[in-house]
Amino acid sequence: MVTTKHQTARPQSRSMTLTMREDTDMTREPAYGLWSLVLINSLVFIIFAFSFTRPRTARDWRSLGAFVAFIVALFTEMYGFPLTVYLLSGWLVSQHPGLDVFSHEAGHLWPTLLGVKAHSHFDLFHLLSSALIVGGFALLASAWSVLHEVQRTHVLAMTGPYAHIRHPQYTGFILIMLGFLVLWPTLPTLLMFPVLVGMYARLAQTEERTMRQEFGEVYDRYAAVTPGFLPTRRRQPYEPEDGEKPVSL
Repeated sequence: MVTTKHQTARPQSRSMTLTMREDTDMTREPAYGLWSLVLINSLVFIIFAFSFTRPRTARDWRSLGAFVAFIVALFTEMYGFPLTVYLLSGWLVSQHPGLDVFSHEAGHLWPTLLGVKAHSHFDLFHLLSSALIVGGFALLASAWSVLHEVQRTHVLAMTGPYAHIRHPQYTGFILIMLGFLVLWPTLPTLLMFPVLVGMYARLAQTEERTMRQEFGEVYDRYAAVTPGFLPTRRRQPYEPEDGEKPVSL
């Protein structure tokens, strides 16, 4: 009789364990399928970008539209359907046994791939991502405040961030996208990033042709000493010559 009790106790114990696991899975909050968060987060960053850029020309709308496509693709995977994690799930499980690939923590792929054991909101990747995103929006804000005055006064922008680089607005967009790639890399956004960078480079070339037609030698002198997208060391900001009227805010 004693043996029978032990034998009947084991199935009951296993049944209770399975029931507890099922209850835990049922009560755990879903990591994906949160389409309201996709919509809210996309709108927040799109409205931020719109308020900073205040697009007016067709070129302005194209640059903003490309950024909007990137943001929607990003948050669709972050909170909606994790396409990248789904495609990599078999490989991730084989490389990291016991990993819950469809948890939100696992979606931060850089720490997962590199085996970094840290809270996803306080690790180096998250801090670097935050710095890039905040820096990008700050650069956008300062650049477009200058451009707003330029459009009103019809003079060449040579102050603020334009004293250091010729296209700070495009650099700002690139920094923000790069920050999101550090935070939450996905296959669609990784493929989109070089395409969008190339698009911004072409928009910059079109913009420069327009500036040369409008400002001639003044723009040539400015462009000769001012880099396009990244500031360089060991150089002084552009100093306008007599008769040149930069924007002063």
